Amino acid sequence: MATDHLLGSGEFLSKRLAEKGLRFTSQRKHVYEVLISQRDHPTAEEVFMRTKQSKPEISMATVYNSLDALVKCKVVRQVNVDRGAAMYCSNMNAHAHFCCDDCGKVFDVNLKDSPRVPEVDVPSDFEVRSIDIALHGRCSDKCEECVQN
Repeated sequence: MATDHLLGSGEFLSKRLAEKGLRFTSQRKHVYEVLISQRDHPTAEEVFMRTKQSKPEISMATVYNSLDALVKCKVVRQVNVDRGAAMYCSNMNAHAHFCCDDCGKVFDVNLKDSPRVPEVDVPSDFEVRSIDIALHGRCSDKCEECVQN
């Protein structure tokens, strides 16, 4: 199941959208294919620019609506780092994000263990449903932007 979304994306996406009562559209499929074509973390604006290269008639509103639908049917994750623009991640396997403080890039990093709820005082009537792990630091001595800082 971990890589099902990479194979036959139209059929997989159609099924996942239907499970949430959402329609399959060519625009949603195209936005999804743009996201899975590169393993990075683009903002909605970057997704729009990439999508527009092969589908010039698409609007920013359609991209936003498509991203919202893809997040709702859990084929894409919305990643929020600090106060920056939301980014989108097509890697649906369990992983954390490493955020470079110098260049601003975000990288997927594998988790060796399943994330656990840290010992915090969560009110008894609250329910923890997921944990997002974001590591912050410097990505690499080879990163041009990091070398300059």
